[in-house]
Amino acid sequence: MFRINPASGKAIYEQIMDQVKEAAWKGYLQPGDALPSIRKLAMNLQVTPNTVAKAYQMLEKERVIVTMRGKGVFLSEKKSYGIDPGKLEDIKENIRGQLLELIYLGFDEDKILALIDKIYKELEGEEK
Repeated sequence: MFRINPASGKAIYEQIMDQVKEAAWKGYLQPGDALPSIRKLAMNLQVTPNTVAKAYQMLEKERVIVTMRGKGVFLSEKKSYGIDPGKLEDIKENIRGQLLELIYLGFDEDKILALIDKIYKELEGEEK
């Protein structure tokens, strides 16, 4: 279910986090579903267990997953996970930087909104 792109500029733990969230959003993972153990996922992805542990810790902090001692890691029962205000500010800053790049490249508001709509539809349309 999960794969890593070593050529990506994104940290591996962030790639794992993104993929867990995407799997939940698309319905590949349902609330209460078990995720692979840290060791198993690390072996499958050929990364260190610490990398997977960091991703899981961050996902737990964001209330996307829950760890039950002796039982494993599960997708949270909550559909609305909420968002940490600091995390939201980080996202806004990231978007702001990307928007500035698009504006510099000559995109106006309509083109930017069309691009966002296209990307969102691509995410929705990917095979389940």
